Amino acid sequence: MSAYELLVIGSGPAGIRAAASYAKAGGKSPIGIITADMDEPYMRPPLSKDSLVDGPPVEPTPIGPKVPKDAELRLSTHVTAIDLENRTVTAGGEQVGFGQLVIAAGATPVPFPEADADADIHLLRSLDDDRRLVAAAQRSKTAVVIGSGFIGCEAAASLARRGIDVTLVTPEPGPQQKRLGDYVSQQIASWLTDLGVDLHTETEVTHIDAPRTVHLSDGRTLAPDMILSAVGIKPLGGELAETAGLQTHEGRIVADEHLSAAPGVWVAGDSARGINVTAGRALDVEHWGDALQMGGLVGRNAAAASNGSGEEPESWKAVPGFFSDIGEHSIQYAAWGDGHESEKVVERTGGFTVWYTDADETVVGVLTYNADDDYERGSGLIAEGATLTEAVSGAQPQEVES
Repeated sequence: MSAYELLVIGSGPAGIRAAASYAKAGGKSPIGIITADMDEPYMRPPLSKDSLVDGPPVEPTPIGPKVPKDAELRLSTHVTAIDLENRTVTAGGEQVGFGQLVIAAGATPVPFPEADADADIHLLRSLDDDRRLVAAAQRSKTAVVIGSGFIGCEAAASLARRGIDVTLVTPEPGPQQKRLGDYVSQQIASWLTDLGVDLHTETEVTHIDAPRTVHLSDGRTLAPDMILSAVGIKPLGGELAETAGLQTHEGRIVADEHLSAAPGVWVAGDSARGINVTAGRALDVEHWGDALQMGGLVGRNAAAASNGSGEEPESWKAVPGFFSDIGEHSIQYAAWGDGHESEKVVERTGGFTVWYTDADETVVGVLTYNADDDYERGSGLIAEGATLTEAVSGAQPQEVES
């Protein structure tokens, strides 16, 4: 039986950063990384952007940081069981031992539910998904994108820039309206329509007949050359963890403020529901940058546990945030992720900032477009519980009254 001092499940940003930070912090060797992905670790954000705009081939962007030199990476290998008592996992039919375990299994797209089994519908999460999507785009003149989340909006914009006639269908009044509010939704809608995307808002896809006939709730029927469904993701790792006796919540593994789910077991990225000490509650995050940050944290904590150094484990405290490129427009967003009561728009030449607040006018989120300075101070203001008045007045985080 092979065994590792650190075993990581998953080769996305959380898993690779965990392995790298563990090694940098002096964690004991050897290190093993097991992933169901068939490709070497790569950046996922470009998959819905650059690769869809340009022609083939699809070239992966190596993930940063790199896999530690002394780590063993097992591709195309599925973990089917975790045995915490015996400190083993079952992977590819083999028992693999571990001292410390990091579960960073990521997530998978939710298949479109109302479709014939043999309908030709693309999903987008992995590099292999992207290869198939780009191959379809090469031979397509028309496309339907289902869903107006960030993957849907980014992909719709990219396909339109490629020269494809794109229709985006969403049940929302506008793209990202529920999450980001009216103003930002209107901006995103204008960016998409400027690229030629045909928006069908407040409309649902009722069924997709094989191979590619799309029925809409308003009675219309579309017959595109390709279909991309972007209606959400399902976190991975939760079922394995629950069977192993770990606590889960809606498919995610419950962890403490150190992102520990059990002694010597750590979780990060989409798989985790951890306590954020700054927010003072459990959070779910699905962002690339947060996965990197969480992975770094659990790697250092696992190294300290491995070495028996007696160091106090680090707590998760960063404000979640991400960026999105919709065509040539880049937005940045930081927020606790559990909604807002109101929004305040501050426009500037060539850009804008939206401050999101709760019922007490405490800042709980910020979104910026060509306003990097507001984004940088906005994360700090959210962490410190600043008021809307303080945010709009230009206060810096250290200037906020406690």
